[in-house]
Amino acid sequence: MLLVAVSGVGPAVAQAPRVPGSQAEVKLSFAPIVARTASAVVNVYALKTAQQRVNPIFDDPFFRRFFGGPGGAPGLGAPDRMQRSLGSGVIVDPSGIVVTNYHVIEGADEIRVALNDKREYEAQVLLRDQRTDLAILRLKLEAKETFASLELGNSDELAVGDLVLAIGDPFGVGQTVTQGIVSAVARTQVGVSDYQFFIQTDAAINPGNSGGALVDMAGRLVGINTAIYSRSGGSIGIGFAIPVNMVRVVLDQAKSGGKAVRRPWLGAKLQRVTPDIADSLGLPRPAGALVREVTAGSPAASAGLKVGDLILAVEGQGIEDPESLNYRLATRPIGSRAALGLNRGGRNESVVVVLESAPETPPREAVQLRARSPFGGATIVNLSPAVAEELRVDGAASGVVIAEIADGTPAAQAGFKPGDVIVEVNGEKIARTRELDTLTQAPMRAWRIVVIRGGRAISALLPG
Repeated sequence: MLLVAVSGVGPAVAQAPRVPGSQAEVKLSFAPIVARTASAVVNVYALKTAQQRVNPIFDDPFFRRFFGGPGGAPGLGAPDRMQRSLGSGVIVDPSGIVVTNYHVIEGADEIRVALNDKREYEAQVLLRDQRTDLAILRLKLEAKETFASLELGNSDELAVGDLVLAIGDPFGVGQTVTQGIVSAVARTQVGVSDYQFFIQTDAAINPGNSGGALVDMAGRLVGINTAIYSRSGGSIGIGFAIPVNMVRVVLDQAKSGGKAVRRPWLGAKLQRVTPDIADSLGLPRPAGALVREVTAGSPAASAGLKVGDLILAVEGQGIEDPESLNYRLATRPIGSRAALGLNRGGRNESVVVVLESAPETPPREAVQLRARSPFGGATIVNLSPAVAEELRVDGAASGVVIAEIADGTPAAQAGFKPGDVIVEVNGEKIARTRELDTLTQAPMRAWRIVVIRGGRAISALLPG
């Protein structure tokens, strides 16, 4: 990276174009960085078997004979069709551990990884995390091998204007390298994942680049390319990467054998600061995360946070909105402490919060409902702070929550969704999973239910 020192302050002076003054200037190139990093960037193939839907007309051999319908022979249905998802990935450990995007491998029956030198390996999923849109894979090896890997950098050290390279496999045409600058370091309104805090770059990122590497000028991984803003489907110079500091959290938990990502739980509801709120608080500009509610017994309560506190910093790093706060806490280890700088009643204060994972109290007591009812096919669990955090529901609610719904079941047909909190059924309050399981054993002509979805109570009458 070229650093230019400027003395004094004054109007910018345009430099006249000039011919390169030496052979060294002519040969300036990113090639040395690419040579050190490109072999660690891989292509990820996610394969999923899908049953083809067939027009009933092709059940008749007569029509298959003349119109070439699927099946191939009388009495045979349509063959399964293999859907293929293409993406990129990055080897981050010489043993063959690969980071990619969750959406690249979502629903895959088989995952294959192709290296830059054309070798291919089957891969297993060590950990997948939809909330960060990250997945950690391990190459399946018959014998011990070592692979080129990328060193993890520090995304907090990036600054707007820094040069970066995006390496991946767009459109499946083969590995490509594009160059650009960091155009923002804390984009929080992208809508890609729960932990919205992205590096924005104008280095061209196209379909198939998802899961690829964003590399700094020292050849270190600083981000995982994950999304673009585009009206055409191609790059228009607005791409987003997950900061490597968030990648490190998921990677470390995958290496330690974790099957789900444990995150710090603050135990407070936060609100974005609007211009009107900023005016009412006497702030020079809208920034920070306003505490709207504090859960009793939570780390926030133990630290002394109060409703109306405005959190402005975590360990000295500024907070622009609740998403920024969530990111800063999520990238710190469980069991550590974090100093929160805040404004309380116009005074600057600081509190220290102990970062704990959300408690699973009461226990989940998961039950898959099988009896004939509108809930048939739903897996329900008791609502706890841990479940509320995992399923992104209101932790202040009480009842049981739907964790999963099997396709084609009565629960799916009734329109239930994971995250629905079941509060009341046929006039009876539901507090634990076993209560709903018992209630659904008896056939009913009609079911009156109350559920909470997205913070709103919804009443419905469903047929038995």
